Amino acid sequence: MTAERDAADWIRSHAPGFTPRVGIILGSGLGAAAQSIAQVSSFRYQDIPGFPRSYVSGHAGQLILGHLQSAPVIAMQGRAHLYEGWSVEQATLPVRTMIELGISLLIVSNASGGINLRFRSGQTVLIDHHLNWMNGIRSPRNPALVAVEARSVMGVPVRTSCIYDPLWLGRAEKAAIELGFSLSRGTYLATLGPNYETRAEYRAFARMGADMVGMSTVPETIVASQHGIPTLAFSVITNVARPDAPTRTDHHEVLEWSQIAQSQLVPLIERLMVQYFS
Repeated sequence: MTAERDAADWIRSHAPGFTPRVGIILGSGLGAAAQSIAQVSSFRYQDIPGFPRSYVSGHAGQLILGHLQSAPVIAMQGRAHLYEGWSVEQATLPVRTMIELGISLLIVSNASGGINLRFRSGQTVLIDHHLNWMNGIRSPRNPALVAVEARSVMGVPVRTSCIYDPLWLGRAEKAAIELGFSLSRGTYLATLGPNYETRAEYRAFARMGADMVGMSTVPETIVASQHGIPTLAFSVITNVARPDAPTRTDHHEVLEWSQIAQSQLVPLIERLMVQYFS
């Protein structure tokens, strides 16, 4: 029996009869968005067989089952990061478990540093491509993705767009307009972390075509793609890098901007749930 099946069976036994349709991963500072979910059950990560814990501030480490508007959802209140020492297999167990439980859409969020000078702190951006600089992230079940991811790991970054579902990108943009704001799209560059980027790295990443940079998301979206699950991913821009006018960034500032961005991101996700899962 696989680790994800063990975890899924444990969750089913503690929340009998509940089948989620949407999986949600709430990144740094976005965990409070779980308050919008009408909870059926909630579990600490350490109580679920095999689940990795996060020790980073802003990641509560709770798995929430319930309804967001009319949609049955399963939400991760925080995630484990590779820089905390978890293997790729361990860090992606939660998303594999959500797939095992039957989700048909994955929504991922993260806090990221802005590279594109058009962006502003607190802005929500749709991820439509990524650059993978996390060494060792591969896609063993999908030969096409192996080629893309392996080239990026070997030092020739490749923009990856096939993972981020065009249909859901369009739906998110339409929903945002209905709510009175617009969503920009961008390329997310994933690094291993945990250190923030240097001025020289920001300049280099901009030349590669990256619009924002962070330390998560890519392993989860690759796994969802492997299993044929469409993915909608959002980055909350917490600071915009200006290499020639450097400022100091700390994790507390990241959390503050993420919390501000919830006022846009939560209503947007709620509207999508009403429109497509009612």
